[in-house]
Amino acid sequence: MATTLTLKNIPNELYGRLKAAAEAHRRSLNSEALVCLELVLLPQRMPMEDRLARARELRQALPATSFKADDIIQMRDEGLA
Repeated sequence: MATTLTLKNIPNELYGRLKAAAEAHRRSLNSEALVCLELVLLPQRMPMEDRLARARELRQALPATSFKADDIIQMRDEGLA
């Protein structure tokens, strides 16, 4: 059974971000808040083996000229990433 929850004293910045996300996803504020709560409180658990297999698939799909770790760190430090 569903329950009603009232939130009080929501900081303006948080409210603005929730409202913007709701608009971007074409959802109501209520629906967006529920999705955010579900993502944080009910995360999908993926077995480590599956997670590693997916990471390997993604790595193999990268072009041979992809960035190296040092390149990424340098871009991050320069504010480019």
